[in-house]
Amino acid sequence: MENLLVTEIEVVSILLIVSIVAILARYSRLPYTVALVLMGIVLTVQPYITGIQLTEDLVLALFLPPLVFEAAFHLQFRELRSDLWPILTLAVPGVILNTAIVGGILYALNILPLTLALLFGALIAATDPVSVIATFKSVGAPRRLSVLMEGESLFNDGTAIVLFHIAVGIALTGHFSLAESVADFLREAVGGLAVGAIIGYLVAQVIERIDDYLVEITVTTVAAYGSYLIGQEFLHVSGVLAVVMAGLINGNIGIRGMSPTTRIVLNNFWEYIAFLANSFIFLLIGMALELDDLFPYLPAIGAAILAVLAARVVAVYGLGGFVRLFKPDLPKNYLHVMVWGGLRGAVSLALVLGVSSQIGFAAKQQLLAMTFGVVIFSLLVQSITIPRLLRRLGLGGGEPFSLRYEQLQAELLALRAAAHRIDEMHDEGALAHTAWESVKAELVERGRDVSAEIQSLMVAHPELHEGLLHVARREALRAQRAELSKLSAEGLLSDEVIAKLLRDVDAELQHLNSAVPRYDDALHIAESEA
Repeated sequence: MENLLVTEIEVVSILLIVSIVAILARYSRLPYTVALVLMGIVLTVQPYITGIQLTEDLVLALFLPPLVFEAAFHLQFRELRSDLWPILTLAVPGVILNTAIVGGILYALNILPLTLALLFGALIAATDPVSVIATFKSVGAPRRLSVLMEGESLFNDGTAIVLFHIAVGIALTGHFSLAESVADFLREAVGGLAVGAIIGYLVAQVIERIDDYLVEITVTTVAAYGSYLIGQEFLHVSGVLAVVMAGLINGNIGIRGMSPTTRIVLNNFWEYIAFLANSFIFLLIGMALELDDLFPYLPAIGAAILAVLAARVVAVYGLGGFVRLFKPDLPKNYLHVMVWGGLRGAVSLALVLGVSSQIGFAAKQQLLAMTFGVVIFSLLVQSITIPRLLRRLGLGGGEPFSLRYEQLQAELLALRAAAHRIDEMHDEGALAHTAWESVKAELVERGRDVSAEIQSLMVAHPELHEGLLHVARREALRAQRAELSKLSAEGLLSDEVIAKLLRDVDAELQHLNSAVPRYDDALHIAESEA
């Protein structure tokens, strides 16, 4: 009982610290995650939070599933599909290349033996773009750039963890078989995606059949943690990739069965949970730092930082340049940001904390110091300089009218949800008729004002109207295709007729998807609503 009380006090203390740092970060130029790490370092001077410590299980099993699920939930299939080739190229071959280059450099410099060098290369390969994505939003960077970096991170987390497990086995046994390693990699990756797809689909079916946002929040929470636990602990496949797939399916298929109220509540819930998880992680990173322990390893840390940067340069420019041969619309200046924005964070720290002591105490201490050094460099140097790089490349400060359109569209959705809710309360007898009339009139009046401003924006900027037409046409074609598939399943039309009609619809969809609206960044809220 006493231990429970102590833990409760420490959790409340962390929440208070997080709130204070969040408020202070708004008035400074420091990214929120960086401010948390610095606060954590300050707290190590007089430690009073000792019951909650950064461990592998805490990060991977408790904090990572909601972070991954929230990011995947908000990633549209359309956005992912349009840049799937560069995302997967960097997330799979890119991680393997990063591992090999980092390991090779550290081995060549005589910093680590080959097996441990490759182990470090694998655990440091996962990127963590949390603070970078937050910076993108604050400076109005292109939505596509955010999708590329977040999509890469979602998939390379899973790839890096699978590679890490293979590298640990090699380091402990001294045995390496290329065929076995490839088979293990494919089994864990494909198995994880399959587990996530099944759980995501089942949860989406449940959501479609109920209209209770509390239950829907609960089942999505089950999807996030359940897919990780079933995949990682019971089936021994990639739990992270299982969560990615479950989040993607619920954010793209499950969301179609939700009411406007549920969508807004669910978005707010997962945004808050992700905020809490990130806050705990980065504060605990700062609190776990023992600066005195890092000084003996400064040469190794410096070599690790240079190796990680060199590997990122080769992977992004090399593989990115190859991708641009087939996808020339991938802007070259995006690659510059992706090189410098490839930060390392929680996943790398969780993996190194979980390294078995069987490799030797001295070796583990060196790996810990090198990992902490790379992560701190990422946060205190790369993260802080990202805004300047974006402005220098002309990628900061999005079109003001497109940002205003997003705000208005979001407000319109919120007003619609509010109107739906008070109608429910009125119908249930929980709201007096006079009160309902008064509030409904206020909502309708504000809705008219917002709609009028949206119309004015579209008149002043025809490209917004063009983009909305693009979304509407695509959704109409998707509805046609779904209805044709339903008619086919019911046997109401012959296979020959259905096949021809589906070919026609698919051809129109393909043609439409090849025509990307000029200001597509402003339309992702409308897309999710459709």
